[in-house]
Formats: sequence, C-alpha cells, structure tokens
Amino acid sequence: MPDRAIIQAHLKNTLTETNFEGYQKLHAGKVRDTYKKNDQRLIVTTDRQSAFDRILAAIPFKGAVLNQCSAFWFEQTKDIVPNHLIATPDPNVSLVKPVKIFPVEVVVRGYITGTTGTSAWVNYEKGERNFCGVQLPEGLKKNQAFDAPIITPTTKPETGHDEKISREEIIAQGLVSEEKWGQIEDYALKVFKRGQEIAAEKGFILVDTKYEFGEDEAGNIILADEVHTPDSSRYWIAATYPERFERGEEPENFDKEFLRLWFKQNCDPYNDPKLPPAPDELVEELSYRYIDIFEKLTGQSFEYHADEDIHERIQKNLDEYFNS
Repeated sequence: MPDRAIIQAHLKNTLTETNFEGYQKLHAGKVRDTYKKNDQRLIVTTDRQSAFDRILAAIPFKGAVLNQCSAFWFEQTKDIVPNHLIATPDPNVSLVKPVKIFPVEVVVRGYITGTTGTSAWVNYEKGERNFCGVQLPEGLKKNQAFDAPIITPTTKPETGHDEKISREEIIAQGLVSEEKWGQIEDYALKVFKRGQEIAAEKGFILVDTKYEFGEDEAGNIILADEVHTPDSSRYWIAATYPERFERGEEPENFDKEFLRLWFKQNCDPYNDPKLPPAPDELVEELSYRYIDIFEKLTGQSFEYHADEDIHERIQKNLDEYFNS
C-alpha cells in the first residue's frame, strides 16, 4: 500500500527541472528530458503532470513510477516487438537505444470514452462517425467497449494540439510507408492485447493507450517512449465497471482522468493563459494512485528514496553507472 504520510511530506519535493553536469541536454519535453553521454541516450522522467498540452502540476514520485512502470511493460512485451530500453541506472532514468521516432502517435482504444478534443467520445457525441478512418456504428454509449480495439492515430506537431489522422492519410502523406504502418498496427494491437490480459489478472481494465514507434539504424521497428503507464493509458476498476456502466455512471478510474476533469470544471484548460493551481488533495491522491497501480500491476514494492534529494541522487547514480 502507498504511504500517504510520505506523499504528504513530499508534496513540494518534486523533480520539475533537470540539469546534470557532464551530460548534454538534447530536449525538454512535457514530461521527459533527453540527454546524451558518450553517444548514448538517457531519458529522465520528471514529476511534471501534463494534459491538454499544458503542465498542470508536479506529482510526487510520479517520474519514478512512470519510468519503472515502462521498464516492467517493456520486459512483458519484448517477445512481441523489440524496444529501446537498455538499462535503468536510476528510478527516474532510462538508458535507451537511439531510435528515429515516426511522426505519428499510435492510439489504441478498447472503449469509447474521454474528455479531450481528440477523444473518441467527444467527437462521437458531436456526430462524428468516421473517426481517424474507423467507421463507428450508431447507438454507442459513453464508456462502452468496442467489438474489437481500434487504432486512432494522431500526429505529433512541434507546437499546438495533437491532430487526428487516418491510416490512409498517414500513408498518402508519406509519414510512414504502408508496409511499415501495417507492421506497426500489428505490433500495437498485440501489445495492447497483452496489456489488457495482464491488467485483467490484476483487477483492472486497460481502456486505451498510446504508443510511439521508431526504427533503429538497421531499419527495425522499435517500441519506444513509455508503455501502459498511468500517464499514457487509462485504467478502470474491473469489478465495478459493469454495474456502473449500466447505471450510466463513470467508471472508477485509476489514472489522471479525475485531474483532467477538475481542470475542465474549474477553467478552460486549452485557452486560459494561466491555470489555477491543482489542489494539494488532488495532487496527493494522484501520487497515491500512481504508486498503487504500479505496485498492483507489477507486484513490486515502490521504493520512495524519500531521504534523498532527487536531482542529486540522479546525478550520483548516472556518474556511478558511466564510471563503472
């Protein structure tokens, strides 16, 4: 069980900015910062909480949870598709293979749900039936399962919001070749199926997720970024889903959706120049949920490293790793 006392004590002790001596910083993303050392790539997962293409808050221990959660899922799916992970020299850091990322995010959905502008339910409710090239039937209810998971890709612009795109448009625009896109779709559906199976064993529904694929120097397709984390994926409690769905109630979720909903209810998260601060109780609850689902999904106990400065610990662990 997560330790709420430790979480409460570290509400302001989070990793939001990084700058490590002896390592070349290549990129600062919404959540992850990328570094280079001796032609090797390092991905540092911070505690920044992103949604609506904005940083909403900093969540204690989140970066370590996401990094270690991905490491677990990379191990669980490496028989399906190779991935970029080499080692995890620190709870927040992954050493990865250099991969050229395809400019398309592969979103796999098992259910019709969501609150954002690119979500299936929001667009369906507006009357859209051809969603990212997938023809949706009439009469679907929010949070209903699709007959089979669907792939609804989005583009990855440098600025602005993700944009929906279809398989046909991806190929026509030359973003990914037809042969490689077919392989990516096959990998994505198989990895999602594995994720749903393992989640079900632990009492969860893996609702939807996003994947990033790239290719290595030999042209092999590689799974990269993160896999089935509470950031990239939506999880529901399996036991209560059927009854809540029948009553038209929202499923019990185990992800950041409740924080998204709070911001939607209290501001315009897409357009307001300044967002209100996330309440401490929501930040604490999200940290608790991240740690809880990590422990339940992986069967591992989360190590807090609560007596260490996060930035100093990472610097020390990286230096020891590269000097060993």
